[in-house]
Amino acid sequence: MNKKTAYPTSLFLKMLKEDGVEEVYLASGLPKNQSLPGKAISADQDKSAGSPALLDLQAKALQCTLCKELAAKRKNVVFGSGSTQARLMFVGEAPGHDEDDQGLPFVGQAGQLLTKIIESIGLTREQVYIANVLKCRPPGNRQPQPEEILNCEPYLKRQIELIQPKIICALGAFAAQTLLKTDTPISRLRGKFYDQGNLKVICTYHPAYLLRNPGEKRTVWEDMKMIKKELENFE
Repeated sequence: MNKKTAYPTSLFLKMLKEDGVEEVYLASGLPKNQSLPGKAISADQDKSAGSPALLDLQAKALQCTLCKELAAKRKNVVFGSGSTQARLMFVGEAPGHDEDDQGLPFVGQAGQLLTKIIESIGLTREQVYIANVLKCRPPGNRQPQPEEILNCEPYLKRQIELIQPKIICALGAFAAQTLLKTDTPISRLRGKFYDQGNLKVICTYHPAYLLRNPGEKRTVWEDMKMIKKELENFE
């Protein structure tokens, strides 16, 4: 693989460099005639702006009290953010402390890493859509309970219907197993696309897992290259 660009001083790309990866795709370095997936929106619009149906869904989620414990202990409902016309959507497990505090998905340390992962294939957070299976933080960051999944899953399904992404990247075992309705380990789910009606699902390791297990950085990079290549089919 020929070296094509210098590496930004970001955690993910530095990790890739250490593992011998020599080619990345930067949003600022794309050819002038190459279009990007999705319609970017400004930072002050990232709470589902531009889509009345999505705004209505968000309003309902903000008032949701189906999960009594989560509703009582949350600071914010973390609905989702990004482009309402995104071709690529990322789905994680549930909000953490920082997400609950700010009301936005993936804004903590793992979220910063996700931003770098997105940038490594030439996109920005504003050009994708990011959400979680659960919209409220489980106390102590415990795993979501089955009844909480049942209560919250309709919000995610409706988000997907309204945004109509071409590809969903499931981040981590929980999101992957929820979306694909399986208990297969993430290590066996990743590395390929799964047809789900009019879209494709690909699974990869959660950024939080990657922070704890940097040896899997190249694995995630391989999954990201698959996503980039597949997105080119929709341009």
